[in-house]
Amino acid sequence: MHAHGKRQAGILIPAFSARRTGDLGVGDTLALRDWIDWAAENGVAFLQLLPINENGNDESPYSAVSSAALDPIYLTLERTELPWLDERDFERARTRIGETAREPKVNYPRVRRIKGDLLELAWSTFENAGAKLKKEFATFRKQEADWLDDYCLFRHLMEIHGEELRWDQWPRTCSTPDTARAFLERQRSRSPDATDYRLGFFAFRQWLCYRQWRALRKHADAVGVKLMGDIPIGVAWHSCDVFFQRENFQLDWCGGTPAEGGSGDPFVSQWGQNWGIPLYRWDHMEADGYTWWRQRIKRVTGIFRMFRLDHILGFYRIYAFPWHPSRNHEFLGLSHQQAAEITGGHLPHWQSRPDDTPENKAANRADGDTRLRGVLKGVKNVDIIAEDLGWVPEYVRPHLAELDIAGFRIPHWDCNEHGHPTPGAAFPENSFACYSTHDHDPVSGIWNGCLGTIRRHFQNPDEVPAWQAHGAHHGLRILSEFAGVPQPDAGPWPEFTEGIRLRLIKALFSSNSRYAALMVTELFGLYDRINEPGTTGSQNWGFRVPWTVEQIRSIPKLSETSRKLSALIHITGRAPA
Repeated sequence: MHAHGKRQAGILIPAFSARRTGDLGVGDTLALRDWIDWAAENGVAFLQLLPINENGNDESPYSAVSSAALDPIYLTLERTELPWLDERDFERARTRIGETAREPKVNYPRVRRIKGDLLELAWSTFENAGAKLKKEFATFRKQEADWLDDYCLFRHLMEIHGEELRWDQWPRTCSTPDTARAFLERQRSRSPDATDYRLGFFAFRQWLCYRQWRALRKHADAVGVKLMGDIPIGVAWHSCDVFFQRENFQLDWCGGTPAEGGSGDPFVSQWGQNWGIPLYRWDHMEADGYTWWRQRIKRVTGIFRMFRLDHILGFYRIYAFPWHPSRNHEFLGLSHQQAAEITGGHLPHWQSRPDDTPENKAANRADGDTRLRGVLKGVKNVDIIAEDLGWVPEYVRPHLAELDIAGFRIPHWDCNEHGHPTPGAAFPENSFACYSTHDHDPVSGIWNGCLGTIRRHFQNPDEVPAWQAHGAHHGLRILSEFAGVPQPDAGPWPEFTEGIRLRLIKALFSSNSRYAALMVTELFGLYDRINEPGTTGSQNWGFRVPWTVEQIRSIPKLSETSRKLSALIHITGRAPA
């Protein structure tokens, strides 16, 4: 199933975070090409990305409108890619984006508008593209027709009805696959040219996306860097997949996680996180040989040589809500009995069963085994990483090891019964070590966050109770012990410094894990968050690296950071052959 060599080091950098001179306010395939070259120069074996599927107007990469379509926001829009346009067209787009391109966060509405207008112009003049490109586009449409035709129809309907409406709010004339196709035929008979023009536009964007990402994969292979993708456990309720393949999904139930006491969000504290992803009808998927899943993975592995299976625990059992998140507010503060009266007796619970007895655990493990083997059947020469974080049942990690799938190891979460961190040398070889994921503070933020909690406790014990300060002390002690940072006998803990940063990186890279990854923020000692789970707003999914790769090479302090990283990769035996 896997192609793996010796121990490797990687950097997590979301596609939207990369920056280059002349970009249109968001990372694109050309900016990522620069990062691939930087990785090759510095001994970084892989670049870990977040999902790149098309999100519609949602900014979360985990809420795609299609499991097959890629997000046009990451397209490089330059003359090299769209040679039939005039250089002045690109200049106009760069002028329009203006200062937005230099902001620290992605301004999604503005970026989508400006890139969208440029793509509309490119499509309206595509007859000037030349025979070779037009033939390539026609071939793409034919080869990808099994998903592309439905996707183009779905995007066309989204455009007609407004992107803010979910498909279950569309009129009855196009609310099912059959009525949608009939609606399209009626439209075609009335205005064939206009209809085919819009369908063609959506196909054209996907052709450009696949063309650029496949070229990026080819370049990464050529310089010996692996791109690591990400497959979310679910797809959005409002997606093209769910619309056309309802037989694969349970539309009355949404996946999520159980209640987390102490969360800042009152709903999450009471009920848990409701992600709004419809549950799979695993029985139906198994009966047809997991076709939907296997096609999904095949498309991902056409671009990525490694991928992360998000929330792998969901293959064994998943926490389910009998309502869509749009109704969460109705249940806030209700008792279980009051909630059950609204839902017809249903309450959030584990599906298919909780891990509360040895028999149930064995049955959940068997389900996970059947599903994972079925879904990954025939996958070759690809490294598979399982995001196995949260409340992990004790049968999951031994099972993943049996399947040769690498699970996560987060040093400050991996403690023995005496409260000491598991030494990196004791991490399983087939594991993926990191301090943080996109859902957490970078390690610099964890360190100074603990420090801030301790200080606030001493300033105002009523506001920050002793147990919180004790937890913060514990967090700093675990990180220090893992990384060999001297702990103060008495007096305050030190601020996060360059020395602490380097010790933490060295300890992570020295671990026995096959893969060790830093977030790009941790590489440069930044404090920015990529996402805060349970919150929505502009603080999420918009972080951009403050510098281009060109600047990272030329600014002495930044080039020194790259040099130190490269040295640590070599010292710890993670340099590519």
